[in-house]
Amino acid sequence: MTVVSVPRVDWAEGIADLPGLTVTVWDLSGPPPRDDIEVLVPPYEVSSRRLAVLRNLKSLKAIQLPTAGFEHALPHLPEGVVLANAKGVHDTSTAELALTLALAAQRGIPQAVRAQDRGEWEHLAWQPSLADRKVLVVGYGSIGRAIVRRLLPFEVEVTVCASSAREGDDLVDRVHAVSELPDLLPEAEIVILIVPLTDATRRLVDADFLARMPRNALLVNVARGGVVDTEALVEACASGRVRAALDVTDPEPLPAGHPLMSCPGVLITGHVGGATSAFSPRLVRLLREQLTRYAETGALEHVVATGS
Repeated sequence: MTVVSVPRVDWAEGIADLPGLTVTVWDLSGPPPRDDIEVLVPPYEVSSRRLAVLRNLKSLKAIQLPTAGFEHALPHLPEGVVLANAKGVHDTSTAELALTLALAAQRGIPQAVRAQDRGEWEHLAWQPSLADRKVLVVGYGSIGRAIVRRLLPFEVEVTVCASSAREGDDLVDRVHAVSELPDLLPEAEIVILIVPLTDATRRLVDADFLARMPRNALLVNVARGGVVDTEALVEACASGRVRAALDVTDPEPLPAGHPLMSCPGVLITGHVGGATSAFSPRLVRLLREQLTRYAETGALEHVVATGS
């Protein structure tokens, strides 16, 4: 029997009937409930301190993250242990938020809410539409595809890019390479970021990137805060060159009084891209698929790293 640890009772109940598994509940606080845990699912939000206990699990062979991002787990990955991310789980929620941020920023929703809070009627006519805009999606994995699928009915012109160029699919004619960004950005009225945070993407959006965007263009970040150079973004937004709608920031959380908080044309949500009612059923479905596969083959899909 494969011993699997999950952090929540409802997740345990969702996989309890799978053959070949013994399921225990542990959220990484306190000592492990047993010493033969082979597959571990950590909590959705987990501190570095709690992840440090992974190196004490001598029977551990695989970690199944409940998140799409995985950079936070890499420093704590024991030698030989495989790490899989939750590919597909966050597509729906994150794509919804990307469109919400774009629509809200384009249609002046933050200004309307502030006016309502003041008890004032503010007629915000002739806001820029989402329709007819040229939208560039940077990152074309499963979440990027989910975003594009939702964008197309809004009558936009979508261009996508990924780490390398390739042929298109049923949604786009072509996938451009990130190296083509200098040529793509001057036409991009809305840029949506959905790339993982790696050495190659850290501060991808710098002063030069922002300067190439059209005046009053909108940057939407539902990726990771570190993909954007915050100082460069503050300068570009403060000058009125570009606008931004951000679910993630660097640093995160933003400290009180950070200039990004009060920058004109900036809308910020508190890293809530995947945190909706759509999360749990999709995660349990993924866990059932992954753990069934593991019980049968000893392997997981969506492996992003192996400890060394």
